[in-house]
Amino acid sequence: MDLGSSRPRAWVPGRGLVLDTRPYGDYGDCGSDGGYGDVERPVRRGRIVDPESCGRMLGRIADAALGPDRSDSVIVLSHPVLAGAEHRNAARALLARLGTRHVVVLSSARAAAAFAGPREVGPLLVVDMGAELTEVTLLMNGLVADARQAEHGLVDLRGLAPATLPAVLVRTVLDMITSMWRQDRHGAIRGALRRGPVLAGGGALRPDVTDRLAHRLGVRVRLADDPSTTVVRGAGRILGSVLRHRSASPEHPGRAR
Repeated sequence: MDLGSSRPRAWVPGRGLVLDTRPYGDYGDCGSDGGYGDVERPVRRGRIVDPESCGRMLGRIADAALGPDRSDSVIVLSHPVLAGAEHRNAARALLARLGTRHVVVLSSARAAAAFAGPREVGPLLVVDMGAELTEVTLLMNGLVADARQAEHGLVDLRGLAPATLPAVLVRTVLDMITSMWRQDRHGAIRGALRRGPVLAGGGALRPDVTDRLAHRLGVRVRLADDPSTTVVRGAGRILGSVLRHRSASPEHPGRAR
């Protein structure tokens, strides 16, 4: 599962993408004008702001993805890389209400890297340009080594002229990368740029953003075929690894979900 600020998503092995059964706009996904309207949303700026509503939403997704019997199911949930302990604990508590047996909570950057990153180990930059958050994360061998976050995203830029939005979003990303570069004493950022940053989120759907970012950085970038689902599909790959480990471990019985 990925609780994005634009809409929640789930990925089920062997089945693919599963969305909330409530109509798309009820959770404020960007419409043709890029706006949210006045709807109430349980997740804002990557944080759970309405636990009860969020719990109902998760329940509907679980019903659609797993069915009523979830006693031996496994859920992997991604969260913004700089989400605090309060958010992570709230997410775990809500998932526990679903009756699942095992919950894994991990950063969206690690999930994105699991899907779109290179297989070899080493430094990797993940740039996630979402609806309400923009994040840049440096991973070292799969672990978060440094991260920056701007609490604005595509929704906040919707009033800009079409030619201005890409420049502003790319400048936000470049400023965060520059800040990380200045504090990098071991050349990890340079190595990560040589390997090519992973781009995810709605901003990565825009060629005017991705092309400009690649040009300004002077490197190639890594894009999945649908960057808006990179995180949830990466979480799905990690789920597959968890399920394989469970099936090989007698102390973790239960069918794979």
